Amino acid sequence: MSSSKAQNVAYLNLSDKEFNQKIEKAFEILKDCTLCPRNCHVDRISGKKGACKVLIKPYVSSWGPHFGEEAPLVGRYGSGTIFFGFCNLSCVYCQNWTISHLGEGEEISCDELAQIMIFLQNSGCHNINLVTPTHQVPQIIKSIYIAREQGLRIPIVYNSGGYEAIETLEILDGIIDIYMPDFKYADNALAEKYSKVKKYTEFAKKALKEMHRQVGDLIINAEGIAVRGLLVRHLVLPNNIAGTEEVVKFIAEEISKDTYINIMDQYRPCWQTDKYPELNRTITHKEFEDAVNIALKYGLTRIDCLIYSKRYYRWL
Repeated sequence: MSSSKAQNVAYLNLSDKEFNQKIEKAFEILKDCTLCPRNCHVDRISGKKGACKVLIKPYVSSWGPHFGEEAPLVGRYGSGTIFFGFCNLSCVYCQNWTISHLGEGEEISCDELAQIMIFLQNSGCHNINLVTPTHQVPQIIKSIYIAREQGLRIPIVYNSGGYEAIETLEILDGIIDIYMPDFKYADNALAEKYSKVKKYTEFAKKALKEMHRQVGDLIINAEGIAVRGLLVRHLVLPNNIAGTEEVVKFIAEEISKDTYINIMDQYRPCWQTDKYPELNRTITHKEFEDAVNIALKYGLTRIDCLIYSKRYYRWL
């Protein structure tokens, strides 16, 4: 990466003082944890665990170049994914349930997490993709700072479930280059039923607005690689449980019609869906087709499945 391109990476423009102030502020939150809207108010510094079950060290499941993400993240050499253990959501249909629910992974140090970031960069990855990072923001910020000192120069992707506290996102301002949140539900009651959190929809809406304020619409360079901006994921659920029309209407009218959105078809029943008959099946072709057409109706045209998936192009 040339020096001019590197300087466009957000965290390289922070002074040491600014970075350390963010690290200090983030770790201070752990003493009475309100990192996410669950507001557990536990002292993670002294060994108390909240809903996410993580203390003050990074808790990591796996890492490596990933070629199954959106094309602007993957490029030629892959997205440098780091899967963090546990989660601040408790989705009954979680496809990564061994990681998010059972905590597959281990505690490591911030120095070790920084070394993983450097390894992924040296492997040619186009970005560092932080998967399920919300409950580990202080550890991540500190690790990025350490990695920067060791030569990290590629964009940071914040790949989250969308259940975010604005105060935490404000600390991340100037560190994150690409926000990639889910927007899972248009209905708070359904979010509470299926992901066990309160007021998901209103927090997700506020989070998307703050993320877009920080980074704007997704910018893709001449090589087809995302370098900065917002990318929203929306998983189509059976029986319109996700409320796709309300979701895309909000994005089009209150975020931007130029929002890059991945309307996802890969839902499959797993984890605890045998207890929820309405979720215990895959989606139909028509359900997915309807979701894409609804997005088009509201003026969204940067739709990942339209651009990169030949399977669905014939429908449109």
